Amino acid sequence: METTETRVVREFMTRVRSGVDPDAAHRLMADRVLAHQVQAEDELTVERTPSQYAAHVRDMLAAYGDFSLRVDELFGAGDRVYARWTQRGRHLGEVDGFPPTGLPVTQVTSAVYRVRDGRIVEYWIQIDRHGLGAQLRRS
Repeated sequence: METTETRVVREFMTRVRSGVDPDAAHRLMADRVLAHQVQAEDELTVERTPSQYAAHVRDMLAAYGDFSLRVDELFGAGDRVYARWTQRGRHLGEVDGFPPTGLPVTQVTSAVYRVRDGRIVEYWIQIDRHGLGAQLRRS
């Protein structure tokens, strides 16, 4: 049986993060969310609002087109839900200073989301930035 926390993250992944309905972030995220960018060289925590997150997804759509997002793993324990996904799109907009190439781009990402009262309140995300950079440099 799927928990409320897992259901919230599943809906967030399939509706918001996927680009299908970025504005659903207002329903699935708290007013302020702590977003921990887990990076070995420069760990960073930013505070995001649902509007900021929806804009972030729209930026991804501009950079990668109508990308596909496949949830590879999703499971939870208590208020924490782990998700790992594969996102595939095309390099259609400038990314990290790289001009568009039109080439396919794949990103593998994982995050742990903390859910309280049916909304995401915090997350820790890890993105394979080295792999993305290698794909952008191949043109």
